[in-house]
Amino acid sequence: MIINSEYQNYDGTPAVKKKRAQRNKARRMLEREGAVTKGDGKDVDHITPLGKGGTTARSNLRVTSATANRSFKRKSDGSQK
Repeated sequence: MIINSEYQNYDGTPAVKKKRAQRNKARRMLEREGAVTKGDGKDVDHITPLGKGGTTARSNLRVTSATANRSFKRKSDGSQK
């Protein structure tokens, strides 16, 4: 099995895997509630971002359009400014 260097050096690191798992958990929570569905163009947004100490608790989640959620200014590492 060939693993590309991007996965090996970034996406496969424990910290990135943990954040991805938290984002996936948040999406599944809101899918169960019926707030979002697969392919609907909506994003599950953390009100307080995970990178700034936010959690995946329901009280910290909201549904926004993908455009609105991804329009925040970002640092070179991808975290919000």
